[in-house]
Amino acid sequence: MKLSNSFSGALRTFTYFIASGTHYQLKGVEYLKLFGSEPSAIEQAYAIFANVIELDEDGNVLNAKHAEKRAVDYIRSYCEPDFKVEPPYEDWETELH
Repeated sequence: MKLSNSFSGALRTFTYFIASGTHYQLKGVEYLKLFGSEPSAIEQAYAIFANVIELDEDGNVLNAKHAEKRAVDYIRSYCEPDFKVEPPYEDWETELH
């Protein structure tokens, strides 16, 4: 089975805004330096995105913005230790598969 176009589009959009430094939820956060120097932080953000995103039985994404928020909150908390993720992550959200 292939990933749905809906999921591919959500992942592509998330990747574009993260990699370009233009994600609106990370405005003013200096995170681009993580690429190449601390790739595990980016890996964790993508794991959160993948663990949180939900699809219906046809593969249509149901919660792209929520999955993005959970992922970018991790990046922000990584770069700004005073930022508190609310609600705190549950174990299943941060698992690396």
